Amino acid sequence: MTAVALAAALAAASSSSSAISVPFSLRRLPSTFATRKCVKGRIKVFAVLRVDEGERLVEKKSPWTTLFEVEHPRPRGPLYKGKFLDVNEALEVARFDIQYLDWRARQDLLTIMLLHEKVVDVLNPLAREYKSIGAVKKELAGLQEELAQAHKQVHISEARVATALDKLAYMEQLVNDRLLQDRCMILSEETLPTPSTSTQSLHTGKGKPPRKSLRVSGPIKSYHPSLKNYWYPIAFSADLKDDTMIPIECFEEPWVIFRGKNGNPGCVQDTCAHRACPLHLGTVSNGRIQCPYHGWEYSTDGKCEKMPSTRLLDVRLKSAPCFEQEGLIWIWPGNEPPAISVPSLLPPSGFIVHAEIVMELPVEHGLLIDNLLDLAHAPFTHTSTFAKGWSVPSLVKFLTPASGFQGYWDPYPIDMEFRPPCMVLSTIGISKPGKLEGQSTRQCSTHLHQLHVCIPSSRQKTRLLYRMSLDFAPILKHIPFMDHLWRHFAEKVLNEDLRLVLGQQERMINGANVWNWPVIYDKLGVRYRFWRDSLERGAEQ
Repeated sequence: MTAVALAAALAAASSSSSAISVPFSLRRLPSTFATRKCVKGRIKVFAVLRVDEGERLVEKKSPWTTLFEVEHPRPRGPLYKGKFLDVNEALEVARFDIQYLDWRARQDLLTIMLLHEKVVDVLNPLAREYKSIGAVKKELAGLQEELAQAHKQVHISEARVATALDKLAYMEQLVNDRLLQDRCMILSEETLPTPSTSTQSLHTGKGKPPRKSLRVSGPIKSYHPSLKNYWYPIAFSADLKDDTMIPIECFEEPWVIFRGKNGNPGCVQDTCAHRACPLHLGTVSNGRIQCPYHGWEYSTDGKCEKMPSTRLLDVRLKSAPCFEQEGLIWIWPGNEPPAISVPSLLPPSGFIVHAEIVMELPVEHGLLIDNLLDLAHAPFTHTSTFAKGWSVPSLVKFLTPASGFQGYWDPYPIDMEFRPPCMVLSTIGISKPGKLEGQSTRQCSTHLHQLHVCIPSSRQKTRLLYRMSLDFAPILKHIPFMDHLWRHFAEKVLNEDLRLVLGQQERMINGANVWNWPVIYDKLGVRYRFWRDSLERGAEQ
């Protein structure tokens, strides 16, 4: 965090304390009402009973007493005297602000309750015997005015609390970003200079250790077995008819998917057990896939059920657990027992699916996920498609809890989530083109929801499933050839990214570090890399 940013955050936090220091005093009660003070710095509330002169005061403890037993957060001395505060001191100032505002709101509420007690006392039938109707009306009018002022003060206090909470959240965000950058710097050491980090050697002079950072570079390694032990959606249900098949690669293994006699999908190795002919060159009939070379037929569990021109032998192909859910076909390519359930990837309620597109891309799937989790590049990369007309913000942030893979972008109205092992979900609030800033998805009346599934086909190839849904204009789904238009637009957007990611991949293979210097808007991508690194190291997630 820069000194300027910290100073600005501190000014915003500390100013609220002075801005809310409005004088406060409880209205003095007449001598005919009984109250009781408690310990210094605390306030206890008791029910107030009307008593006659000379009678002993009767105390009855109010049920809401504990609500107001909050000590005044007045510091015993100056909180901090220095002109500049460190991060922890700044957070303490902001939290003190919250405590004071909470105390103040309770006092405002206490005022209302005491006034209500007085109204009850004025309306007491016994009290009306000693007062005229005019006097009662006058008292009630005065109390009504005081109540209105007290209610107004409560609303002001609520607004101040909300503002202070926003300031505190912003300051905590700055702290988290600083911690995130520090973590990036200590994850791995860069011990050898590379072509992409020649400037880095300038910082490794005498007496200075090499700079540390998140490192993703060098030739793409074989996939770790732990990455395979997940359910992977590998095809859309609508693309798999009863008499068709879908050949795929997953973790550098060839598979073919087809439907069995009961209509359920199955996934078997795309290599005939007889002479290693690709099965997807054959046909599917009666729930079995037939090899085009000698006619051997296999069921969805991989068992060979027909061998023309010879005696039937006990032959079985390798198969992967496979099932169908919510319009997607899933497989489990790992060696561990499959998980019992899979996450739902359906769009939110009220959305209608308008397009389901499959693409084969010549990039490593991790680089593609990095790209999808990054929105800050949009006004520079997608200038001829969806980001045309976008201005370049002075600061782009991804706001998220201290841990987790979901959050929202500021200043763009886009919510985003990474879902292991390879899914990216996003909801985009649609406003006027080029006028996205300053709104959240909740403030937009229309939305676009996207699902990206990045399946690792091989070390330099990704199978991408893309599903697009809208919560408006359902008539578009019934316009002829609309699916071709959606595909054209999706390919145009993707090609804007692809030329850059391919360049990254080439340099990464040659030794460049594609995560050489993470900044504030890289948060979600960095968390994905931390997750994948911990998975491959066998650490607990």
